[in-house]
Amino acid sequence: MAPRIVDVLVPVALDHAYSYRAPEELGLSVGDLVAVPLGPREALGVVWADNVAVQPGLHNRLKDVEAKLDYSPLKEELRKFVDWVANYTLAPRGMVLRMTLRMGDLGPERERVAVRLAGRPPQRLTPARRRVLDALADGLLRTRSEAAKDAGVSAGVIDGLVDEGTLEVVALPSQPVASQPDPDYRAPELTVPQRMAADILRGAARQGGFMVDLLDGVTGSGKTEVYFEAIAETIRKGRQSLVLMPEIALTAQFLDRFAQRFGTRPAEWHSELGARRRARTWSAVAAGEVNVVVGARSALFLPYADLGLIVVDEEHDAGYKQEDGVHYHARDMAVVRARIADIPIVLSSATPSVETVVNARRGRYRRLALAERFGGQHLPTIEAIDLKHEGPPRGRFIAPRLAGAVKTALEHGEQALFFLNRRGYAPLTLCRSCGFRLNCPNCDAWLVDHRFKRQLVCHHCGFSTPPPAACPKCNATDSFVACGPGVERLEEEVAALFPEQRVLVLSSDLVVSIERMREEFREIEQGRVDIVIGTQLVAKGHHFPRLNLVGVVDADLGLGSGDPRAVERTFQLLHQVIGRAGREEGRGIGYLQTHQPEHPVMKALIAQDREAFYNSEIAVRERSAYPPFGRLASMLITGVDKHATEGFARRLAAAAPSSEGVKVLGPAEAPLALIRGRHRFRLMVKSARNFDLPAYLRAWLERAPKRKGDLKLDVDVDPQSFL
Repeated sequence: MAPRIVDVLVPVALDHAYSYRAPEELGLSVGDLVAVPLGPREALGVVWADNVAVQPGLHNRLKDVEAKLDYSPLKEELRKFVDWVANYTLAPRGMVLRMTLRMGDLGPERERVAVRLAGRPPQRLTPARRRVLDALADGLLRTRSEAAKDAGVSAGVIDGLVDEGTLEVVALPSQPVASQPDPDYRAPELTVPQRMAADILRGAARQGGFMVDLLDGVTGSGKTEVYFEAIAETIRKGRQSLVLMPEIALTAQFLDRFAQRFGTRPAEWHSELGARRRARTWSAVAAGEVNVVVGARSALFLPYADLGLIVVDEEHDAGYKQEDGVHYHARDMAVVRARIADIPIVLSSATPSVETVVNARRGRYRRLALAERFGGQHLPTIEAIDLKHEGPPRGRFIAPRLAGAVKTALEHGEQALFFLNRRGYAPLTLCRSCGFRLNCPNCDAWLVDHRFKRQLVCHHCGFSTPPPAACPKCNATDSFVACGPGVERLEEEVAALFPEQRVLVLSSDLVVSIERMREEFREIEQGRVDIVIGTQLVAKGHHFPRLNLVGVVDADLGLGSGDPRAVERTFQLLHQVIGRAGREEGRGIGYLQTHQPEHPVMKALIAQDREAFYNSEIAVRERSAYPPFGRLASMLITGVDKHATEGFARRLAAAAPSSEGVKVLGPAEAPLALIRGRHRFRLMVKSARNFDLPAYLRAWLERAPKRKGDLKLDVDVDPQSFL
């Protein structure tokens, strides 16, 4: 009888599975996690197919599956999702599987122990030991560190009492990753519009089945409280919920609000988790021990035991796009996973993406609108400060009208936010003697001055160097001057204008740790900061009760990039950051410092006419056949030698299959033509919306010329970045 053969997919950069003999005693099934020999090493893999047919005579040349691992198998729904993502993105299936198997160290869990009094008196009673006996007289269990802290002694004193038998060691049960949330812990008081939306979402969660709901609410309208009701209904059904968030920074307030509603915090999943925590969370999700997961985009690939609901918060955010490795957009793939699992999904935003708005207008998504802020608060008014006529003094960046408004707000006991989406001290440093600009040696980019670190830094490759004492070109000393503002330079100006105020700068490059960043957000919430200076880190998802004024220092930043999505992103970013103002007490106001007050984005923001902006942007996209009315793909060729890289790009373009539904543009140098010492040429592929672009690209790659040396080809279907 021929041995049973299974196909095993391993998490490596290959698109195909390997065939292995399946020993009968292992009792393997499709989806099982297994250990298999792969070359000279043992690899983790997943049984992807069973009873595989192989050519006669090959059975004896195949290797055996070595072991079946004691973990929950991957469900068919997740395996279909892996195949779908790989097919759509043109990524090797093994690389997509790797995102599912990023479970950290799944070894035995470290035992947790505590101590308590055992009844035997110590041989020698010192004052320190007396304090331990007094502290533990209540008979409660404490860990060694807790006992030492309560008694005010060192851990060595505790260990000595354990050795003498005065204290006994007791094994503690393992702590759950997250406690069971109570869907009825604290039912919210919802407004009529909120209740209507919540009823619809509860009904979708109760009924099940695939449905996409767009929760479209203005900033401060209580969208989170509304979709919490869908989560509560999913918990009642005993199923799991996933809440995706674009940034870890957003989770701090969310976790607190979740605990207020459900009595406990959900499980977290993001890159900052330690290996042990990651392993325990992965296993608990797979075993169905966790009801709710809140996480970054990678949480979409966890092996949920019974996923019943997906929520994508801030669905418009560019942070949902994975730009390296497997190129995928978590919002779009979340919709795919919901469809495969046949469950409802909620997309939530105050500024939905153009693609989502078009889907809602066409009836593909159900739109639930929250047009008013919770508690009757007014939306902030918005004013433009025309820098052509009322700009700041030379060498300054805050216009007098904005400075005066901030002064008034501070006198009323309110907080103010200066928003500038530019890290560091200055984006450009040049020699005033000869005009030499300090560039990155590895990239086609200027070095950014970071005064806090005393470094010049490249934001593309991470290169850094101390500021030179003399100009490398003309040898002039003390000749370098900073051009333009970053948040660090803005802090100097704010300190000069408001010397008595407490100022906090929030920027991703200043983050020491996630916990420290969360503590800084708490300081703002509690009113321990008067003026906040921040990048896009502060633009979304945060609730600052005393913040009533937002000043956008450079509202034009981003409009001139040539990116097809630049206008949409600028509108979303400015709308979101101004939406931080006036969320509880008082009337919020936002100021836009701009050289283009007549620009459609500025006019729409000032008039608070969001529909006018969407109508205009959708019309532009439709005329140009850009997404969602057409499809795009990017093919990026990089290499150390510029001529070889460009030559390969041209040969690749010549190999493109001819098709009426496709237009191939390029190759051309990318806007950032050099990054990390590698030259970059880009091909753009444009097709009709109903064209099977992944299939076309796959056929193209099969006939593409062979790459030699260090040349790399990166394919991105539905690109978000055009740099």
